Amino acid sequence: MSGKLSVVGIGPGSTLDRTRRAENAILEASVVAGYDLYLEHVKDLLPGKEQIASGMMAEVERCRAALQAAQAGAQVALVSSGDAGIYGMAGLALEMAEAEGFSVPIEIVPGVSAAQSSAARMGAPLMLDWACISLSDLMVDWDTIRRRIAAVAEADMVLALYNPRSKRRIKQLEETVEILLKHRPGSTPVGIATAVGAPEERIVLSTLDRLLSEDVGMRSLVIVGNKGSRVSSGWFITPRGYEL
Repeated sequence: MSGKLSVVGIGPGSTLDRTRRAENAILEASVVAGYDLYLEHVKDLLPGKEQIASGMMAEVERCRAALQAAQAGAQVALVSSGDAGIYGMAGLALEMAEAEGFSVPIEIVPGVSAAQSSAARMGAPLMLDWACISLSDLMVDWDTIRRRIAAVAEADMVLALYNPRSKRRIKQLEETVEILLKHRPGSTPVGIATAVGAPEERIVLSTLDRLLSEDVGMRSLVIVGNKGSRVSSGWFITPRGYEL
């Protein structure tokens, strides 16, 4: 029997935000690999399956184990939070398969991204051109990230910020706000979505000049509006330009 690796985006965490295609890929697998918290999010689909679980910062080892299981003939689902192709496991799986000579079929199963699910809770902030940038400098140096933020700010694009702040990493969000304030007013709407899809989910609508005083952590995603964005009746809206 020939094996296969499906890299599966499972959405932000709630079962309601999983796609049918993602669920089918997991149900059809005999082996499911993932960060232990993400496996917890799909535990209803796991009975009778072999599990490859690991903690944070073990992505490379987890991906290699999933590819090895597929190479040995198993149907493997490698789960990834949100969409597997947006800061997820899809790129690593494809790069590793090429670099290490794994000759197995690979399927990428899309999921609802953190930016999409957060935007839906806030209203419609991503209705016009937007960009997403991770403020984590573990993979990309901070000077490169800062140049990208400046370019997006100058272009007046809505900006979704992944990994905005942690207990040890404070300056990145501070510098991001400083850059953005050079190009858009302090009253620019900002949405903060924390733990989307979890029971402790929290959505806060604020402004750019108040962002640094808000409760923002590693489980948060921040969306900063453009010059046309506004809050109306409790909804964060970026008008697309329809004449009403």
